[in-house]
Amino acid sequence: MAKKKWIKEAIGEKGGLHHSLGIPENEKIPESKLRAATHSKNPTTRKQANLAITLKGFRKKKKGK
Repeated sequence: MAKKKWIKEAIGEKGGLHHSLGIPENEKIPESKLRAATHSKNPTTRKQANLAITLKGFRKKKKGK
């Protein structure tokens, strides 16, 4: 059985990917840098980028009027 709060445990330190990429936390990470980070030599950065892309797909789209 899957854990209920796996996302909370997977995220770990808040702002870790921003810190790894050298981007301030109040700015969005550009898609190009996010995709490039998935090919990083650092395995932690690579995992963080893959998780960010996965979680980005969970966001619900707003319906048009």
